[in-house]
Amino acid sequence: RQQPMPEYKLPDPGEGLTEAEIVSWKVKVGDTVKINDVVVEVETAKSLVELPSPFAGTVTAILVEEGETVEVGTPIIAIGDAAEPPAPAEPAAPAEPAAKSGAEPSEGEEAPMKTLVGYGPRTAEAKRRPRKGSVTPSSEAGAATQMQVQGAFSPGGAQSQAVVEADEPAVPAHSARSGSEPASGSSPEGNVQVLAKPPVRKLAKDLGVDLRQVTPTGPNGTVTRADVEGFGSAAEPAPEAEPAPAAAPARAGEREWREPIKGVRKMMGQSMVQSAFTAPHVTEWVTVDVTKTMKYVEKLRSHRDFRDVKVSPLLVLARACILAARRTPEVNATWDDAAGEVVFKNYVNLGIAAATPRGLVVPNVKDADQMSMVELAKAINALAATAREGRTQPSAMSGGSFTITNVGVFGVDAGTPIINPGESAIMAFGAVRKQPWVHKDRIKVRSVTTLALSFDHRLVDGEKGSRFLADVAAILEDPANALMF
Repeated sequence: RQQPMPEYKLPDPGEGLTEAEIVSWKVKVGDTVKINDVVVEVETAKSLVELPSPFAGTVTAILVEEGETVEVGTPIIAIGDAAEPPAPAEPAAPAEPAAKSGAEPSEGEEAPMKTLVGYGPRTAEAKRRPRKGSVTPSSEAGAATQMQVQGAFSPGGAQSQAVVEADEPAVPAHSARSGSEPASGSSPEGNVQVLAKPPVRKLAKDLGVDLRQVTPTGPNGTVTRADVEGFGSAAEPAPEAEPAPAAAPARAGEREWREPIKGVRKMMGQSMVQSAFTAPHVTEWVTVDVTKTMKYVEKLRSHRDFRDVKVSPLLVLARACILAARRTPEVNATWDDAAGEVVFKNYVNLGIAAATPRGLVVPNVKDADQMSMVELAKAINALAATAREGRTQPSAMSGGSFTITNVGVFGVDAGTPIINPGESAIMAFGAVRKQPWVHKDRIKVRSVTTLALSFDHRLVDGEKGSRFLADVAAILEDPANALMF
């Protein structure tokens, strides 16, 4: 009797998340994988996560298609003995969920082995979303734009990750299956059958390109990667220079379109609503002459210790907030309503808000108060690189104690930021501008910025919030003042 193929069930990617979307498969049926080889990339409510294989062998079946959302514990891929040939793929019946397309476990099968990143508590069927560009006449072509959390460290600056074409058959655009043959029968009115390989189809989805409008140049009328890129560059305006954020792509011939609220954007929306309506926000502003800070940044850039490190005024602000929190620890504390306590922290996990096409993420530098300026600069740069690549892990976004949001990269002077849940304050850093300024009783051109501090008035009263803001402003006005903290 043939042994059932081991099935890899979607693990809990971290932080107790219950579901994830299959973004892209890194393997295909017939590939040989080793333990810890990355097999799939999934999007959770917090970030993109690459999942390694807990088995070694040959991929015998892909059980869940790209774009589907499945619950933790759902079988997503079957991996057999490397010596055994892969079982022929069978097309899934339209009414059957994707999670059922693999081999059924036999009675008495051993409990699933734990993966390297945990495993789910229950098995559930895949929840299939309606596919845009499907046989439904009213549906629109193309799915919601998929990007890799490549937002710039400061809000904006999305970049598309390169898509490597696999040696896979092209599939028709209106087919819900990943089979290699075009679906028989005529297409509904308004839907044109388009052949394209899965990587090309994903690229078109990333760029917001309607495959039905692309002129194919590949064999047998197949849309190629070059066709999609050529159409995208001709149909869309040139992207804005960093760090401007990637806007939703305009779609030719459409007056409006929809994108599903999911993943990071969904979690961000829920968190912001919860914070805004549970913590009484107060915001204070101060305008600061930061001419000396700008000169200090230039000196750091030329220093040998910072030769290979990116240095910006944000680094000085980060250090200033860490130092000022020593005199006003309430801004780095947490209001524990359930316990009826204020939790003071003898550490600073400094969060940096990053606005990405997937939504707002706030990764944080752990124990930033224990770092030197060089170490802090390197940590911030590493955090930025990880965020741009869409590889920020859930653990990097938990446990934050104070947050900075850099709205100045958009040319914005100030705002009223919403406190990150679980924290008590957030600092908005405005644009640094050359302005007329009264300096030593004379009007001069100086570098000026505005700081805005939002704080939870339950534990940070007006006096404490004002003192903290004034301390930060004093350091930015003259970095030498940091020696007094």
